[in-house]
Amino acid sequence: MLNILFMGTPDFARDSLEAVYTAGYNILGVVTNPDRPKGRGMKLVASPVKEFALEKKLEIFQPEKVRKNEEFLNQIKDLNPDVICVVAYGKILPKEILDIPRFGCINVHGSLLPKYRGAAPIQWAVLNGDKTTGVTTMYMDVGMDTGDMILKQEVEIGENETTGELWDRLSKIGGELLVETLKQVENGTAPREKQGDNFSVAPMLSKDMAKIDWENKTAQEIKNLVRGLNPIMGAYTFLNDSKVKFWKVDIAKNIGYDEDNIQNFRNGTVLVSDQKDGLFIKTKQGILSVLEIQGENAKRMNIGDFLRGNKIEKFQVFE
Repeated sequence: MLNILFMGTPDFARDSLEAVYTAGYNILGVVTNPDRPKGRGMKLVASPVKEFALEKKLEIFQPEKVRKNEEFLNQIKDLNPDVICVVAYGKILPKEILDIPRFGCINVHGSLLPKYRGAAPIQWAVLNGDKTTGVTTMYMDVGMDTGDMILKQEVEIGENETTGELWDRLSKIGGELLVETLKQVENGTAPREKQGDNFSVAPMLSKDMAKIDWENKTAQEIKNLVRGLNPIMGAYTFLNDSKVKFWKVDIAKNIGYDEDNIQNFRNGTVLVSDQKDGLFIKTKQGILSVLEIQGENAKRMNIGDFLRGNKIEKFQVFE
């Protein structure tokens, strides 16, 4: 069995670590980000990867930085891993580390490379309304997700699937694909395919992109925004200067309005607001049905419960 050093941080990486552990590989150590303050009390919280490593009594390394860190570099050299598995670690590895393992460093990436290189491939697949995505394993080089590809697995994205739901599915698939990749690497049968130039980039998400643009976006585009930002931050809008988040929406059909008889209304106008019938809003193209909502300083709730306690008038305009 290969001797593995594992590097990762969030729950997406934890599933890969668990898969490697369950497959029986000798895990020499686990590298993860330092504990970070979280919540109202700002208590230090361990990463999901660290929690798993503690549970299984694996050796843990938490360097603040990996570049120009001689102590950490020497620790890895002393471990002498056959392979370093890197899954959503959160830091770019220098060449000095990439060159240590005899079979190289293998990464699990949440897209079908070369599409969506970068930090947020799963989120952008949903935000852009893609029908398919997947997972790629690759040999790492000094670039950002530019290394030679090994294995891929494609999946369909559900029409109403959120980033959180897709994240959970791909994290399991990523773990399975990593184990299969390790088997093929050890057997000398792993393919090696160079990436083409037809790549796209999936940068980190920013808070300013979460505001709904009623004037310029269609119902489908707003639905994709809501799905893509669930559960990360939520898409938001304003009504009477109060911030409102949408967590689940759909495109409405057959509510008694068509494009002709609402064309003079502003985009963002409330067409129906009723605790039984729901909340329907005009967009640049199509009508949006709000299914799950969150008022300012309030909890998420379905639209019927929300409208029982909060008045939204017909013909009010979301900004």
